[in-house]
Amino acid sequence: MRQSGIAQRSHRRLVVRLVVVVVAMFGFGFALVPLYSTFCKALGLNGRFVDIQDGSYAARSAPVTADKNRTVTVQFLASVNDGLDWEFRPLVHELRVHPGQTYEVKYYARNATDRAVVGQAVPSLAPGLAVKYFTKMECFCFTQQTLAAREEKEMPLTFHVDPRLPREITTLTLAYTFFESKARAATNQDEGRLASVRPDQNNNTRIRLD
Repeated sequence: MRQSGIAQRSHRRLVVRLVVVVVAMFGFGFALVPLYSTFCKALGLNGRFVDIQDGSYAARSAPVTADKNRTVTVQFLASVNDGLDWEFRPLVHELRVHPGQTYEVKYYARNATDRAVVGQAVPSLAPGLAVKYFTKMECFCFTQQTLAAREEKEMPLTFHVDPRLPREITTLTLAYTFFESKARAATNQDEGRLASVRPDQNNNTRIRLD
């Protein structure tokens, strides 16, 4: 009986620890998009990759001259948070670019639900060393995206790679994860317009590689 009681207390402690871990993971996912938005708003960057030197942040303009003698492979990935029932994928999965030249690609998104949904895309670039050499001039990640029920659309991304990118880096991987907003988009019956509200998500993400 004594051993049984000890085992039960041990199991209860384990359950409590697991609950704490789950809550912490959910909290991190919940805070990710607001923290990202706050950071970009505070620095005036609005989601753009920038130079980071001597503790200062400065968005860079596109170089004038393209390096036609060099090519860099840019791979495009897409994922959606488990709380967001969207189809989301790049229309081009890989592109060979000349550093200094401007390119445009598009991502496709479709709302698979019967209600309007607001989403926020959060970007990441690998390798991390290349972040300050990658500039986005236009991107759907700069603002939240609202899709009506069953709506689909193509979203442009305009970018260039700085010719100063270290030559040992030959491949860049740009990935976007879409999160749903905290509260739902509400339909204004009087004006027939959509209003977006707060962001919401959990920490589970599924990734599309095709």
